[in-house]
Amino acid sequence: MTLEPLCKASQKDPENTPVLVACEGAVATLTLNRPALLNALNADLAKGMLEALLAAEHDEGVRAVVITGAGAGFMAGGDITMFAKHMDADASKRAQDFHTFFAHVHPAITSIKRMPKPVIASVNGACAGFGLSLMMACDLAIGCTSSTYTMAYAHMGLSPDGGSSFALPRLVGLRKAMELALLCERFNADTAHTLGLLNRVVEDAVLQEATRQLAQQLASGPTAAFAKTKALLSQSFENTLPQQLQLEEDAFVASTQTHDFPQAVGSFLAKKRPTFEGR
Repeated sequence: MTLEPLCKASQKDPENTPVLVACEGAVATLTLNRPALLNALNADLAKGMLEALLAAEHDEGVRAVVITGAGAGFMAGGDITMFAKHMDADASKRAQDFHTFFAHVHPAITSIKRMPKPVIASVNGACAGFGLSLMMACDLAIGCTSSTYTMAYAHMGLSPDGGSSFALPRLVGLRKAMELALLCERFNADTAHTLGLLNRVVEDAVLQEATRQLAQQLASGPTAAFAKTKALLSQSFENTLPQQLQLEEDAFVASTQTHDFPQAVGSFLAKKRPTFEGR
C-alpha cells in the first residue's frame, strides 16, 4: 500500500468518505463518517479507518491523532444491516466473509497500539461494541457528559472483538470486565470515568475544544519520548521486572540521544519553556 502524507490526501467527496481527515498543526483528527447510523462499522468504514490510521502512523508530520465520530455518536458497534446480508449464506461462507471483514478491523487496532505517537479517543455520544473496543485501544480517552457506553456484543449473540477482551480486564479488572461483557449493561460517562475507561469527562459543548487542547499539548511535547513511554507501558504486562528494567534503561539511554533531550536540559537551566521537536 502506498501511503500519501495524511494531511495532503484528497477527499473529493467528503459526504461519502467513510473517514474524514482534518489537520491542525501536527494534530490529525480522524472522524468516523456514517452519522446517519451512529457510525456503525461496515466494510467501507473499516477499510477507511485502517487506511487513515496507517497513513497517520507513518506520517512524520503527525505527532498526535484524535479519533472521533460525526454527528451524535462515536460508534454504535457493528452495522447490523451488514450482518443481515450474510444470514442466507451457509456457515462456511459466512465464516469466510467475516474473516475477510476482520482483515481490516483488527489491523486498525494494531496500528493504534503500534503507532509511535499518542492517540486520543474523543467520545461524543453512543459508544458501543467495537466503538468501545476502539476507544479502549486509544492511549487516552475523553468523553462528554451525555456519552453512553456498553459492550453490546452479547445482545447480538456475539463474543467481543477489537481487542476488548485484552484491554477491558487490564483497565477495570477481571471481575468487572466479566460483568460488563456478560451483562452488556449501558453506563454513563461518570461511570466510565470511575472505572478508568475515560481519562476525562467534559460538558458536551466543550468536548471539541477540550480535545483540541489535549491533542495540541501532546503534539507539542517530546513525542519521541512519548513513543518510548507508550511502548514501555504496553509491554509491561508481559515482562518480568528485570526485563522491564532493562527495557526502561535502553529507552532512557536512547532518549538521551535525541534532539529534544539537550534542548530540554538547556531550557530548564535557563528557566525557559522547552520547544520540543519530537526527534
